[in-house]
Amino acid sequence: MSRITGLQPGPVISLGEAMLELSSRGDDLWRMGVAGDTLNTAWYLRAALPAAWSVGYLTRLGSDAFPDRIADFIAGAGIDTSAISRDPQRGCGLYAISLMNGERGFTYWRGQSAARHLADDHDRLAQALGPARVIYLSGITLAILTEQGRENLLDLLRARPKHVVLTFDPNIRPRLWSDADMMRQTLTTFAALSDLVLPSFDDESAHFYDISPEDTLKRYLNLGVTEVVVKNAGGPILAASGAVLLRHDPASVAPLDTTGAGDSFNGGYLAARLQGQSIDRALCCGANLAARVIRHPGALIPMEQLTASGT
Repeated sequence: MSRITGLQPGPVISLGEAMLELSSRGDDLWRMGVAGDTLNTAWYLRAALPAAWSVGYLTRLGSDAFPDRIADFIAGAGIDTSAISRDPQRGCGLYAISLMNGERGFTYWRGQSAARHLADDHDRLAQALGPARVIYLSGITLAILTEQGRENLLDLLRARPKHVVLTFDPNIRPRLWSDADMMRQTLTTFAALSDLVLPSFDDESAHFYDISPEDTLKRYLNLGVTEVVVKNAGGPILAASGAVLLRHDPASVAPLDTTGAGDSFNGGYLAARLQGQSIDRALCCGANLAARVIRHPGALIPMEQLTASGT
């Protein structure tokens, strides 16, 4: 039985890397924003959840010219920044978006990122995660961490109280991993600890060799995950919890920019489930939000636009 619904409101803590985002405006002009997969999901959770649920972001920022700008941007969206630490020796990660027919490509500069060390201090990490009612992380979070950071996070998640729900998007990015077998083993280990897993079939078929979305669904259920939602790049979305198996066919949308599509789906889906909505309704909420996001340039729709529309 899923543990996601029926929770009393409390802190949702998303952890990962907040990066500077460059998106082209044409004529060699670029717009600089702030984004990152788990930050994107925190952003859409904050827009979709009532005030009784706090949403916080756990990361580590550097000491270059941009950390204050990033922290202020996150706080300006109503996201709690008290778990953000600073690194006097490192900077911020950066990525640029390239688009062709609405499909995204990325170029990254993140080797110097302070976020790689966000979990190195076990005690600090435990203190930051201590208040959480829901923890959200991704495979990208795991990929950027040091080996010690991953061990610390794994230790704390294994020992977390029973009332703390873990939500995980494998979000597979092989270029961030030094070894493919280690990547698969690490993602599987963290997925097996999770209450909700939100994989993307194109990633899973490429790296776990699943033949169909049903195979992906069954593989995660067989790990003991109680609720699994398999996204499918605009195709049918599959979801299962216990004996409940559902399929959602999202409306066809011509994308302007698919950046943040999966992250926003996750935010819309999880917010609906935390508020007691059925899986069927949550699938609609996630898909509808993702459809809005892919018609907008960049990963994040401005918070004032989201709240004005009641998202």
